[in-house]
Amino acid sequence: MAEKETAAKKPALARTVKDKWRAKHWYRVRAPGLFQHVELGETPAGDAEQIVGRTLETTLPELAGSADSGKAHVKLRFRIERIGGDGVAEARFVGHDLTSDYVRRLARRKRSKIDTALHVTTKDGVEIVLKPVAVGEQRLQTRLRAELRHRIVQVLSEEAKQKTSPEFVNEMLQGDLAKLLAHGVKSLYPLKKIEIRRSIVLGTIADELPAPPAPVPEPEADAAPAMPEPAAEPS
Repeated sequence: MAEKETAAKKPALARTVKDKWRAKHWYRVRAPGLFQHVELGETPAGDAEQIVGRTLETTLPELAGSADSGKAHVKLRFRIERIGGDGVAEARFVGHDLTSDYVRRLARRKRSKIDTALHVTTKDGVEIVLKPVAVGEQRLQTRLRAELRHRIVQVLSEEAKQKTSPEFVNEMLQGDLAKLLAHGVKSLYPLKKIEIRRSIVLGTIADELPAPPAPVPEPEADAAPAMPEPAAEPS
């Protein structure tokens, strides 16, 4: 008799779990203006408030809708902040990572790897944690490694002070910041590779990239001087 009761309960439990899943609603998630408000995907929840605080990951090519795999090792992290008036979840950018296999390929045998971490503050007051990694073609002396680490920290701190958070993040993700670092340490030692392997955004980045400066109008050609009007004849 007990076995029959147990067998009868199993289908009921399965139906309950299935019904709960069907009751969930799929919410679309939208990236911030820094990434042109593209859709990041969908996430399920029984209630809209349950998805606030969730973190989503995507790669740079997936975000741009590109088939180019040149940046497939760059993973972006977004956190859902709120539900918009149109029912779409709005997320903010909270950082990025390089895939672990990509970082391992950088530091092969007989190469010197330099890791460091630092906090920078951008021109608009957003604090970002950066974890750069640099690789030398051969093993480097301890003193040279310390000098390179100091120069990397110096270059990143100075660049952050001169750029707003959208500008700085754009430079970081597009590889311009790595090029700037390579140029900054070249006088000490020409490193094989420099990357920002991880970033953590501690503040809120402005929603949009700054608008480009308006073009300066060209001066018009000198016009011919106006002829003076004839004086009125006395009546």
